[in-house]
This record gives sequence, structure tokens and C-alpha cells, in this order.
Amino acid sequence: MNVASTIAVVPARGGSKSIPRKNIRPLGGVPLLAYSIEAGLGARLVDRVIVSTDDEEIAEIARAWGADVPFLRPAALATHDTPDLPVFEHALAWLEANERAVPEIVVQLRPTSPLRPPDCVDAAIELLRGDDTVDCVRGVMPATQNPYKMWRVHADGMMTPLLDVDTAEAYNRPRQELPQAYWQTGHVDAVRTRVIREQASMSGSRIRPLVVDPAYACDIDTDADWRRTEWMLEHIDRPVVRPRDHRRRIPEAPRLVVFDFDGVMTDNRVWVGEHGHEQVACNRSDGLGLAMLRGLGLDLFVLSTETNPVVGARCRKLALPYEQGVADKPARLRHLLLERGIPLADVIYVGNDINDLDCMRLVGCGVAVADAHPDVRRAADLVLTCAGGNGAVRELCDRLASRAGPAPTFSSAR
Repeated sequence: MNVASTIAVVPARGGSKSIPRKNIRPLGGVPLLAYSIEAGLGARLVDRVIVSTDDEEIAEIARAWGADVPFLRPAALATHDTPDLPVFEHALAWLEANERAVPEIVVQLRPTSPLRPPDCVDAAIELLRGDDTVDCVRGVMPATQNPYKMWRVHADGMMTPLLDVDTAEAYNRPRQELPQAYWQTGHVDAVRTRVIREQASMSGSRIRPLVVDPAYACDIDTDADWRRTEWMLEHIDRPVVRPRDHRRRIPEAPRLVVFDFDGVMTDNRVWVGEHGHEQVACNRSDGLGLAMLRGLGLDLFVLSTETNPVVGARCRKLALPYEQGVADKPARLRHLLLERGIPLADVIYVGNDINDLDCMRLVGCGVAVADAHPDVRRAADLVLTCAGGNGAVRELCDRLASRAGPAPTFSSAR
């Protein structure tokens, strides 16, 4: 039987209720779960990073950010009240049955605590390895509220202390005289596999703390938590794990290029006549570039929210399949790929504004024109040197054609 000494597991189910699709929602320009994946990938003592999910889209995004997703978790283990234990029991059972691989240590990296010190995962593993009597190492922080001053309220309207202690009226004593309490943060849990299997526990009884600097305190459950974490990510004055993009900049063998229209095939300006007729400016060189890509066997498509007939007129001129007036572009893109049997990793999406972000993050390569919105440029895998409507489409076509070798001569609509 193969033994991977230490694996990290990132649990990321698809059905988050408090924040829909939370695990792949962008935080600082990248999917939330990417922070936990990177914490595992960057740890020198972790041999493998696995994402446990029930969701195909999450699985594909997790793979794009460097994680393994060797299985999909059963839906019965992905409900809002599923505890950690059966999720980890399932992962271990699957690895043993399908890969004959059982780790000695399992590290849990929860996506909801994304801000981690760079050394916290290795520190937890070292503490566990250093003492065979310890069952688990759990990340904690000094609690800001002491439980000795907490209360239960009963049905009769009266209340009693939360903790029943020997010290008389501990709740009336100065804070300095009370024992220091710690809050479990969710940044890291390292547990021996035998504890999960033999004790049916995610911690066992001998638990050692890894005290994490309170500057990293975050636990995302609500939109308010999300906003606070975004602010912290921007202002934190400590080193923090930040995801590196493990995706290919351009797929080795792309099958489909999807273009937004306004601001990509046009310069984002519009001329409006006195009767409401609209005109846009496009670039004639796009036509020959698109013909080159067709000659190389690439599928092309235009996906636009714009309803004006000018979109269809230009696309028909360029012999481009298109859909316009699309309100939910990510949903339509997913359906389009399903219809054509094309995996997300083999798709390039070209956009310029914030309504393109979700599509760009779905696919194997998101491309931004040079004058795209700043958030789009930050999220892009590739930023072109030309602006929309001013050579951006042709620039991408030339790059893709040059990767495929010398291109034949084409005639094209312009």
C-alpha cells in the first residue's frame, strides 16, 4: 500500500447558503478556495493537496489552481449541516480503495479562513510530528471575549453563567484574573489519520494549539465578513499566503475563443444619430485574423449583452456565430460548452468590463484588452497590448496563429 505522509484537504461544497457559490467567489481577484489550495501547495511538508467537493464547476476551478480532485463527494455529504468527520472519512476511504494510498497525517484547510501566515501549515505539521502522543494540532487565537463572562438565558427569562467553575462569581472578577481563553480559527487543523479512523474524531483527546497572530483573524460566513476580509487582504501588514496562478496562460490546444463585443471588437464608443440609430467603430484587421483562426480549426463565438442590431451586423460580416442580449453570460457560456462538449480548460474568453469577470474566471484563459477595467486586467491571465477596437482582436489572433506554426494565406471579410 502506498503512503503519502501528509495530505491537505480543502472541503468546498457547492451549496453555500449564506453566500451563494462562496467557495469560488473572487476574493482579491481570485476564487476563495485558491487561498487554501495555495497554503497547501506552498507547504514543504504537504505531499498532496486535494479538494473535496460535490460540484463539477468547483472541481474544475480547483484543478486550474493546482489542486487534485480525484473524486466527487456524494451529495449526501455536502449538505449545510454535514459535519467534517464523514467528509474526511469518505476521502480516506476513497484513497485507500482507488489508489491504495493512506496518509499518516491529514491537514484540513477551510476556505472560509483564507488569510494565513506562510508558515502556519508547516508549523502545525511539525508540532504533530514532534510528539507521538498528540492526536491533533489546531489553529487558535486569543479570544477577544472571555467565556467566563458569558451567560445562558433560560425559558423563564433568567440567566446562569455559561461556565460552571469553582471560582465564585467568576463573571464578576477582573479580566486579568481569569484564565486566557482561545478561539479556534479554522486556519489549519492537522490530525493523525488513525484518530479519524479509530476514534471517529477530527481531533482526538490530546490537542495541541498552534497560536496564530490575531492579525490574521477572519472567518467568512456573511457578506459583512466578506467585506471585512477584502479590506484586511488589502491592508494587512503581515506576510500572507497569496495564490499563484497555476493555470496555463494560453491552453496548449485551445478549441474555442469567445469574444465580448463592445469594448473588445469596438473601441467602446458609440455614435448616436438624432433618430436613435447607433454606429460603432471596429478594426478592419480583425477579419483576416479571425479567418486565420478558423483555418487552424478553432471555433469562434461572440457573446454580448448588447441588444442593438449593430452586433449582429458586424458578426455576420465576419462570419462569426453570435448571441446578443444575453443577460446571464456565465450561465450561457456553461450551456454552450456543454452543448459542444468542450471543457472549460480549452476555452479562451476575451473581455473588457466587469460583466466579463465571471466568464473569464470560468475558462482556461481569460484575456483582457489593454484598456479594460482595472479589475478585469487584474483577473486576466493575459493582458493584450492593444486596446479594444484598436487591434486587440487581431493581436490575439496573431499570437494564437504563431503558436500553431506558419499560417496559410487567407482571404476574409473585413
